[in-house]
Amino acid sequence: MDNFAFIIHPIDISDVSRKFKFMKHLPEGAVEKIMKNIPPVKISHITGVKSPYNEIEGWFVACPLTTRQMMSLPENFVLKKIIQAGKLAERLGARIVGLGAFTSVVGDAGITIAQNLNIAVTTGNSYTVATALEGTKKAAQMMGHDIKSSEVVIVGATGSIGRVCARMMAKECKYLTLVGRQLKKLEDIAEKILKETGLSVRITSDISKALKKADVVITVTSSVDTVINAEDLKPGAVVCDVARPRDVSREVAEKRKDVLIIEGGVVEVPGDVDFHFNFGFPPKTSYACMAETMMLALEGRYENFTLGRELTVEQVEEISAIAKKHGFKLAGFRSFERAVTREEIEAVKKNAGIKLSGVNAKDGEYKAKSYPVTI
Repeated sequence: MDNFAFIIHPIDISDVSRKFKFMKHLPEGAVEKIMKNIPPVKISHITGVKSPYNEIEGWFVACPLTTRQMMSLPENFVLKKIIQAGKLAERLGARIVGLGAFTSVVGDAGITIAQNLNIAVTTGNSYTVATALEGTKKAAQMMGHDIKSSEVVIVGATGSIGRVCARMMAKECKYLTLVGRQLKKLEDIAEKILKETGLSVRITSDISKALKKADVVITVTSSVDTVINAEDLKPGAVVCDVARPRDVSREVAEKRKDVLIIEGGVVEVPGDVDFHFNFGFPPKTSYACMAETMMLALEGRYENFTLGRELTVEQVEEISAIAKKHGFKLAGFRSFERAVTREEIEAVKKNAGIKLSGVNAKDGEYKAKSYPVTI
């Protein structure tokens, strides 16, 4: 049977006790010290992933480092731990391994890891971008924004993912602003978009000014600190944060109940899938990066697919076609490591002063009208 593995890691200390119950009562420093010295572990056996063309099995393998450790410990030490997790995937029999969460961010984004393994590696970033774009458009629709006439802003547009997002969004909107630190690079991207689509885009290095007018934001900088704060956004704005570490400050979610923050899509996995592990999503759904690994295994594409910090429109389009072939589809949104419910979106709409004018009961799509809000 074709198969795969996916490397996960605890986002924070509280996640560690889900696997190791006794650690719940230990100080954080003690837990992190233990985590540094224990080997990778198999978390679960994944079964039931089935498309009309193939059926596969897989494994979750844990790299025992928290997000804070991934970002603060020496890079070589972290890479060695991730490679050890990849070696465990090899021993389990996996033929391709996906890098989850911050394991795909460390160092050169998977290239060194792939060079030290005898199986294929992918970060899942291609399908992550595909679902981020699809999710952004659907979230905008649910919030009452027509993407064609909305003010769309791409923050971090000079990076590899930002460039792809900008080029693809330019095909669908009339008002597009690109934000980045280097104006010359922004000018080059703007010129490319003009040649490809005929759209004349605005460019700026003033992120705060750009966000004040934005209805829809896709942010994907390489900053180690957050770049979007609570006071930056207009009521009713939709923000898709694709960056790792996050671009959006957690205080935005805490203080701004009138904006919708998503981090990408929740993906419905084909078949009667059982992950035998609860990572906080509804049953039979996964992160997009997990889904990319699964669909490559279903396709028999045991090759390095998305590695490094360069990404192309062609890669995103190719993985989207593979997803459609095997029946993967967007099932919802997530924000700060949890699923976003329809009720929560309705609450944001209400807080932003966006009134619902009708609901299509057949397909669940919203037809909304936006009213001005006085703040």
